[in-house]
Amino acid sequence: MATPIQIGAAGGEYMEDVVVLEWTASLGETVKAGDVLVVVETAKAATEVEAPCDGVLSAIFAEPETEVPVSSILGMIGLDANDGAVISDDESVETPEVATASIENSKGNPHGKRALASPAARAEATASGVDLSLLVPSSPTGRIKKRDVLEAVETSRLSHGINATPLAKRVAEQAGIPLSDVAGTGPKGRVQKADIEACNQEVSAAQPGTRSGIDPAVIARSLGLEHEVAPASRIRQTIARRLTESKTTIPHYYLETDCNIDSLLALRAQINSARNETDKKISVNDLIIAAAAKATQSVPKTNAAWAGDQIVYYQHAHISVAVATEGGLLTPVIRSADTKTIGEISAEMSDLTERARTGKLKPAEYQGGSLSVSNLGMYGVKAFNAVINPPEGMILAIGAGEKRPVILPDGSVGAATILTVVLSCDHRLIDGALGAQWLSAFKKLVETPMSLLI
Repeated sequence: MATPIQIGAAGGEYMEDVVVLEWTASLGETVKAGDVLVVVETAKAATEVEAPCDGVLSAIFAEPETEVPVSSILGMIGLDANDGAVISDDESVETPEVATASIENSKGNPHGKRALASPAARAEATASGVDLSLLVPSSPTGRIKKRDVLEAVETSRLSHGINATPLAKRVAEQAGIPLSDVAGTGPKGRVQKADIEACNQEVSAAQPGTRSGIDPAVIARSLGLEHEVAPASRIRQTIARRLTESKTTIPHYYLETDCNIDSLLALRAQINSARNETDKKISVNDLIIAAAAKATQSVPKTNAAWAGDQIVYYQHAHISVAVATEGGLLTPVIRSADTKTIGEISAEMSDLTERARTGKLKPAEYQGGSLSVSNLGMYGVKAFNAVINPPEGMILAIGAGEKRPVILPDGSVGAATILTVVLSCDHRLIDGALGAQWLSAFKKLVETPMSLLI
């Protein structure tokens, strides 16, 4: 029995589609469970897909530079090179029955079980964007054949009057392009994603102010300005989409306070002086993450995420930390930061930062945060308002600590190191008073940092 190779659906919103970058194993090569077989590009990073079992790489369904939906079967591992390798229009060829990723359904599959399909059907379904779980097999064996997929595609085309892949329909809807205006270049004139993108570029060039605003490349060319045009990376496109969504759909409000961090700096110096020379030094950011985690536990109603008609409350503080990379901003998550020591937070943050900058984060490592921390203090930024990272409820913006005049308890004027922080809150789930309670708890922890060690 052949075993499918696929990338899981746990990527959520970040992984609607993936691009196959390269196969590190060759067709017919013997592999072991855990070996890296293929590298795919998700919306945030390159992800390695490992072999689920020992065997022989007997089939490859998605070639490099191919874009496929999440949970598509990328290839097969069999007992030998011929196990599951046949992808033919001849449906009489016996091929192993493999369970696809889409399981439960109440529409097409009358048995409510995993859809069984031949490799030819799976390949056609992947190319056409057809959900195999919604098809009723014509074969008495209960296995979906390639002709079943082709009939479903044709039926959809006739019923909707448009021959287009589901991905092309979604891209066209987002771009506001009528499918009837697009000439398809796919099989039987099917409109594909690339056709929509080409049409969008033509419209933008011809009418630069109608769809995406004034096109700076068109202006630069018309004025003879020296310039170059680079395609936006998948990471940059995801950042643009999510932050636009955040600012247009989330009712932000902002709370600002100043923190005296002299005691925090003194504690940091004391901790670092006690560490071995080979140990990584504790940073101010590590202490801020610890304080944010404890403040979240002090005001548990803020440890939440918006889910439409529901609010998700987390039991522990999962702190997302903004990391600048060449491709764009990533937010790896310190899981259950409220349960970890400052040393553990520091070590984990160092590891996540390194892998974020080399594109090796796994999807589970940059999703599921409950609060983000964004620190621009190292760039000399005094204060700023950060955009919430949905579906999280808050983001804390950290500025630069600087010496400022302060009024001392005895009424005299002195100097202290002051850090300005701004908390952005989602008013749908965190009211002003609740956000203020969190910020007050954070300020107290930062100004009396010995409590971070308890």
